[in-house]
Amino acid sequence: MKKTVFITGASSGFGREAVKRFQKEGWNVIATMRSPEKDTKLSAFSDVLLTRMDVTDKESIKAAVAAGIRQFGQIDVLVNTAGFGTLGVLEAAPEEVIRQQFEVNFFGLIEVTKAVLPDMRKHRSGVIINISSIGGRVTFPFSTLYHASKFALEGMTESWQYELNPLGIRLKIVEPAGFKTDFAGRSMNIYGAGGLGDYQEPYDKFAGKLATWPMSENISDVADVIYEAATDDSEKLRYPVGHEAVPLLEARHQMDDVAFKKMMVGQTGI
Repeated sequence: MKKTVFITGASSGFGREAVKRFQKEGWNVIATMRSPEKDTKLSAFSDVLLTRMDVTDKESIKAAVAAGIRQFGQIDVLVNTAGFGTLGVLEAAPEEVIRQQFEVNFFGLIEVTKAVLPDMRKHRSGVIINISSIGGRVTFPFSTLYHASKFALEGMTESWQYELNPLGIRLKIVEPAGFKTDFAGRSMNIYGAGGLGDYQEPYDKFAGKLATWPMSENISDVADVIYEAATDDSEKLRYPVGHEAVPLLEARHQMDDVAFKKMMVGQTGI
């Protein structure tokens, strides 16, 4: 039987590439996004169901999951890619931005997963793939809220294994390094130093460095790793991807806190 994957955040970036990769491999794909009516390409693929879903809207989540099961029978794999980033001084962060960061990246992911789990428990099988970042294990300046949401995602996913593995459900974390997607554009909320002069100079230095930071161009590499995680029958949990991912994670593992912080200060120019 053909397997079915449910993908959030399918309108762009890693989610969109994952839709194309799974469809190419012959899977049924439930591709969710906030405005499916704007898509003119994915809907042309066979065995792809485009459906509206906002991860902060519980009713839309329930409707999307029900539509997918009605169309394809069951959900074998869930890929949680929906998310966004924030950039700025934590003291200057508006309350609504703080809450939205977690509503989308953390609480929304939980709600989607809870909506899919009854079907996976029924069949005693399934794979849940949460898209984190190397920023779920290492930190950069002025990205405090984003890192907090990804650290929370990683801890939650790692702990959730104890509940779900005995039910035949595996969990996976994909950790991309920097890739050239629209994440830094429409998927990034930049509030900067917020007019707080004490932070302005180091923030400007970091923002200037970030603008020239080398990024991997082939985002299909991430889709390849997502597919690998979906089809890997092992209990492997984390899948770093990107040319900077493994070296940076290894450096963090080998260095103490002060040494790593000094290295990052030197590299980011603050």
